[in-house]
Amino acid sequence: MHTTISQLLTSQRNFFLSQQTKSIEYRKGVLKKLYKEIVLREDAICEAIYADFKKPKFEVLLSETQIVLAELQLLMKKLDSWSRSQKIRSSLLNFPSSDWIYKEPFGNVLVIAPWNYPFMLAIMPFIGAIASGNTVVLKPSEKSPNTSKSIAQLIQTVFLPEHATVVLGGKSEAEHLLMQQWDYIFFTGSIQVGKIVHAHATKNLTPVTLELGGKNPCIIDKSAKLDLAAKRIVWGKFFNAGQTCVAPDYVLVHESIKAAFIMALIKWITKFYGEDIAISPDFARIINGDNHARLKEMLIGEEVLFGGTFDDSDNYLSPTLIDSPSFESKLMQDEIFGPILPIISFNTEEDIANCPMRYGKPLATYIFSTNHNFQKTILNRHSFGGGAINDAWIYLGNPRLPFGGIGTSGMGAYHGKRSFDTFTHLKPISKKGNWLDISLRYAPYTISNNLVKKLKHFF
Repeated sequence: MHTTISQLLTSQRNFFLSQQTKSIEYRKGVLKKLYKEIVLREDAICEAIYADFKKPKFEVLLSETQIVLAELQLLMKKLDSWSRSQKIRSSLLNFPSSDWIYKEPFGNVLVIAPWNYPFMLAIMPFIGAIASGNTVVLKPSEKSPNTSKSIAQLIQTVFLPEHATVVLGGKSEAEHLLMQQWDYIFFTGSIQVGKIVHAHATKNLTPVTLELGGKNPCIIDKSAKLDLAAKRIVWGKFFNAGQTCVAPDYVLVHESIKAAFIMALIKWITKFYGEDIAISPDFARIINGDNHARLKEMLIGEEVLFGGTFDDSDNYLSPTLIDSPSFESKLMQDEIFGPILPIISFNTEEDIANCPMRYGKPLATYIFSTNHNFQKTILNRHSFGGGAINDAWIYLGNPRLPFGGIGTSGMGAYHGKRSFDTFTHLKPISKKGNWLDISLRYAPYTISNNLVKKLKHFF
């Protein structure tokens, strides 16, 4: 397999050098073919994801296939204008000249995708790289084998292997891929693995985008529309059984409304999933036994307000509310990535400030408040990748907004035009005219140093 990977990369390098991927019409052609193939296979993709962890079809359509199809439509519509060379205002110092930014692909791209949104988080960066004119090797997660196999069949049907292909496998294949020389690496996954990816990229001076995670706070001020806030938080947290990198990781709620908020959460959990959540067709399962055991261990010694039931044979863990966990507990040390929601109270803005600072810069932060001053204070005081006011992770639905982290939650951004920009090198060019050649810059230097200092006004 390792020899095959090396040979595959060589064939992709040669294909890129053939200049075929630089044709806008060629790129649009394969993107259109991919769009049609996803539409044809959509039911099969839904079935594959369900087979991996029982994700409801509604959630698959909303967060996996349809968002990818919308991105494809946008890329095909805008590719001509985004790819066009851009004229830039010239500097008087370079007179006579015209200045341009040329858009060119990086070359050979590696995309490593996670398991929690196994189709969307693999195909979204993949199509950004293709639209920008690169060749791509895509490594989907071995933890969602049915979806990964479906993706491999999809890509094999649409693309020549020297243009784009899928490498299946586990840790060994991923490590060997990272040992190769790439022109760009795009990784989505955990902070721990992100550090490994970044270390490999650094060895070869390879640019990289890291889409990681973090402990995303959900801050609820006493002015919030409490029932509506609870409804939206239940949706944002327990969608995909909490296995979402931008899901609320824990709640900070004002002490005066904490009891009412907990009751509202319980009401909406029951309305969404019924009295017996285990038989609800709308609640996903944990991806595998290891993750299921990790989440169960987090509950040891905690005060369970609601839920906490599980079925090891089905990797089922019910939506669970935890009261006031210690900041030193396992529950609060790492990103939860499951259907467990800790609830912590606060009284002052300093209480809020002292909490997120413990965990670095999160991928997302959510503010529930009708107090505009409170909203501004949180937005201005705290650093995070992105977020929403009075809702959870809806900003992902707007392709005009960049999506990405900051600090330990990631580097770089994508979605919409940012996907095209991420995989595109902006090449600056000055075209100098030959009809005039001002001699001031040439030796022997005859102008005074004071005059040189004044040239800054002509940049």
